[in-house]
Amino acid sequence: MITDEQRAARTARAVAAAVAAGRDLGLTVIEPEVLYDVFSVIVRLAPSPVVVRVPTVLPRTTTLETQLADQRRELAVAAWLGEQGLRVVKPSPLVPVEPVRRDGFAMTFWEYIEFIEDANLSAEYSAKLIAKLHAALREYPGELEFLNGLDPFIPDGLARLEDRPDLLDPADLVRARREWEVFRPMLESEEAFAKAFPGVTVQPVHGDSPGYNLIVTTEGDLYADFELVHRGPIERDLAFTGPEGIEAYNAAAGELGLREVDERVLRTFEAVGLLQVVACLSMAPELPMLVDGLKPMIDQWRETPFPG
Repeated sequence: MITDEQRAARTARAVAAAVAAGRDLGLTVIEPEVLYDVFSVIVRLAPSPVVVRVPTVLPRTTTLETQLADQRRELAVAAWLGEQGLRVVKPSPLVPVEPVRRDGFAMTFWEYIEFIEDANLSAEYSAKLIAKLHAALREYPGELEFLNGLDPFIPDGLARLEDRPDLLDPADLVRARREWEVFRPMLESEEAFAKAFPGVTVQPVHGDSPGYNLIVTTEGDLYADFELVHRGPIERDLAFTGPEGIEAYNAAAGELGLREVDERVLRTFEAVGLLQVVACLSMAPELPMLVDGLKPMIDQWRETPFPG
């Protein structure tokens, strides 16, 4: 496990890289401020109205090429949504809309937004916003991968846990691998998905719990964090929303011309979401807080019936 000192040093390197990259791009940076530090270090380049996201903890399967491709896709989608008038955190207009490489990091630059800390949105309210996002995203003209973030992340994460019984009990690992063998054939391609779930349409989706990636401001709520945007079923964005949230989504979907939630697909992606959490434990050596942070969902996974 990485030590607190090592993690602090990693954060400091990320901040230094963001500051240096910002100054190279002509930004005034006097008092950089770390706003968030988990999988990425989020740095405000004060007094410039710019925030830099510097990923520091990445899956082993991520290469520089795939990371840059993901970042370019995120920037393109967020910029396009902003052009359509959707309230979204947009790329900073003060620098080129491109990922920047500096000192071993690849980072992206975003507009700074004043947000309300510890704001809580109801599941019903968030679900309505997800429906509005889906209505906008279905018109996105760019190319997107199908179900980004599952394979090879899940099988590689489980492989990394094979020699880590301190992180995951061997019996749990056996179950997780059996579950992935259930899901993999139906999710490995758009064609396979269509065969497994006839009549269930796919479209561009956020890909990373958009209801939890809303930034609450005094002037309205903004969509954020499109790092995993891809093509998939709408249920991918609605896992663990709860019955009230699903009911609210379906009502909003009807008004927006979207289809309603398919319960079988929803259950599938809730089960896959729990399996992703299990695989995410493989990143705990680089981010020890995951051990305690993921425990409630790991316990929930253990209590659910085997999905086969």
